[in-house]
Amino acid sequence: MTAVLGGCGLTGGGDEVTLKLVAADYGDGRANSSQKYWDRLAAAYESKHEGVKVDVTVYSWNDVDKNVKKMVAAGDPPDMAQIGSYADYAAKNLLYSADDLLSISTQADFVSQLGRAGQVNGVQYGIPFAASTRVLFYNKTLFAKAGLDAPTTWDELAADAETLKARGVKYPYALPLGPEEAQAETMQWLLSGGGGYTSESGGYALDSRENANTFTWLKSELVDKGLTGPVAPGDLNRAAAFKAFTDGDVGMLNGHPSLMKMADDKGVKFGMVPMPGQDGPSRESMGVADWMTAFKKNGHAEQIGDFLDFVYDEKNVLAFSREYDLLPVTTSASQVMSGAKQDADLKPFLDELPVSELYPAGQTSWAEVSADIKQRIGRAVAPNGSPSAVLDQLQAAATTAQSAE
Repeated sequence: MTAVLGGCGLTGGGDEVTLKLVAADYGDGRANSSQKYWDRLAAAYESKHEGVKVDVTVYSWNDVDKNVKKMVAAGDPPDMAQIGSYADYAAKNLLYSADDLLSISTQADFVSQLGRAGQVNGVQYGIPFAASTRVLFYNKTLFAKAGLDAPTTWDELAADAETLKARGVKYPYALPLGPEEAQAETMQWLLSGGGGYTSESGGYALDSRENANTFTWLKSELVDKGLTGPVAPGDLNRAAAFKAFTDGDVGMLNGHPSLMKMADDKGVKFGMVPMPGQDGPSRESMGVADWMTAFKKNGHAEQIGDFLDFVYDEKNVLAFSREYDLLPVTTSASQVMSGAKQDADLKPFLDELPVSELYPAGQTSWAEVSADIKQRIGRAVAPNGSPSAVLDQLQAAATTAQSAE
């Protein structure tokens, strides 16, 4: 069926439908605020769909999730919310599934592991909207002056950090385990050590032998030797670590695509390699996805679905991904970017996506577990800290949270 029937759009009558969308801001200022992206997209959609208006409100990442929670608690959720999680709303039967909304062709185009990561009990409620992976960034100028090559193993990383420290580099390896985004740095290291947040059965495995070994190595070989800089890892946030890198004060750190532009803007020459592992490059990388959700409260399933099919059109996915240096969530857009010269800088991240592992976002307990990791994990590498004790505490809390699902 065509989008417009009898001049009444998708409303089936003369009444106008207004879809309310709350979205997160991926910009770093007013000039590239996501509000501008959504306003352009909404205007383009409305121009071809009489009877449907799209009202978009953009909040910072510090505020968007909590503002949506307030709306839901007040009984007034938006029609759509582009946020960081979905499972808690799905568990309360508040969301439409992807099957309720999207065309078959749109659903089939999602990168497979991103689509799977949006499922709860085999049903997709989280619709991937943006993705990124992490690689190891290193300062080429500092490495060249020290006669170093990019590391491929943990031991090489530690040896490089020792050399950089001896040459006066402020942060030989920046280890941000502060509360802003400690769950990301933690997961990247756990994966490189053959562990992770969950076991093959899907339960939490924070206290696994592999994870304990990883954090024991981090503490003894990097932190205790003064190779992570003047700020204790538990007090160092990602934003501060990124700024130190763009100031030329960091030898190495894990980063996502947006760090490329930040470094370029400050004239920092950098290289990127896969995260080192125990015996060679890590076989798994960390992937991150943000989610589009659609609430049932106001109805409008047909209009929401049609708008989201438009949102996930190849040209729109490419425009958003290129605007904010993010990875596309659809196979068609990924293939275009993989072969396009203008997207060559993103290729290391695109290469990591097929072998990436995402947060266990399909578990309703993940938001609570993630918050706990942010608050506690820095203690594992503190001077008097015990990696195994902290991981045991995190596991106990995670098990309790999972049991309450």
